[in-house]
Amino acid sequence: MRLEALHHITMITADATENVRFHADVLGLRLVKKTVNFDDPLSYHLYFGDETGAPGSILTWFEAPGAAAGRAGAGMIHRIDLSVPSADSLGFWEARLAAAGVPVRREGDALLFADPDGLAFALVPQGANPPLTARHPEVPAEHAITGIEAVRAYTPADPAAEDPVLTELLGFSFAGDGAYAVEGSERSFRIVFDPAPDAPGLNGAGTVHHIAWASRDEDHVGWQERVARAGGRVSPVMDRDYFRSIYFRVPTGLLFEIATLSPGFAVDEDPERLGEELRLPAMHAHLREHLERSLTPLANPRAAVAG
Repeated sequence: MRLEALHHITMITADATENVRFHADVLGLRLVKKTVNFDDPLSYHLYFGDETGAPGSILTWFEAPGAAAGRAGAGMIHRIDLSVPSADSLGFWEARLAAAGVPVRREGDALLFADPDGLAFALVPQGANPPLTARHPEVPAEHAITGIEAVRAYTPADPAAEDPVLTELLGFSFAGDGAYAVEGSERSFRIVFDPAPDAPGLNGAGTVHHIAWASRDEDHVGWQERVARAGGRVSPVMDRDYFRSIYFRVPTGLLFEIATLSPGFAVDEDPERLGEELRLPAMHAHLREHLERSLTPLANPRAAVAG
């Protein structure tokens, strides 16, 4: 039993409209699902990724309208690395982001910037992972984002010391200096821990809510049982419509999710029309008329181009 690398990362945004504009238009990702938060159906849950919303490409946001800016601290992810085909692609993105009014900074083979909520990102040359790309009329295929490569997180512990929960329980490999890798059958992913700043973290816009690892469907309950046997406080299996999930917090403070690889985002929409209509969990279907009146209308850039 092993994890199949990354499934998705979920963040918090204060403005769904601006979130869609930046990630689907400026970055060229595909808005693959427009739905609502299971726990707060009066707010959006937005999913972005490659053409199909494949695990390893998925960035998701809970909308908290008007939320104050948060701050990453101990037990929180503070940077997400997205891959691009090569170092040559960084020049294209430097120009595109600057034209969109986004401050950028080069650090070696990384292009650093922040999204409208202040969350730190980096574009880095692609490693050995197969590309997971989306189509955008203004982003040449040879420069399109190819997936999520790594995250950096703050830990209250010593990053130089190996964390047995990550290595022995979850099967990560430790490379030293706070760096771990998750090797699946097709993809890999890196998480790097940095010493936590003195200031405590503050949840809010521009912070990461949780990170989800991918599991083969047949292993999912096995992971739940394994975490429970190790003394972890793990949730029941939850049906998230597009995957099933369990949640638990690790000693570094991060909230981990393990999500199944199926059924995927085409279970309730035509693959060619992903993210164009508001999709509701069955438990909230009776709220459709109210939600369609109260939620801020969001235009999917893909639908606008097709039209």
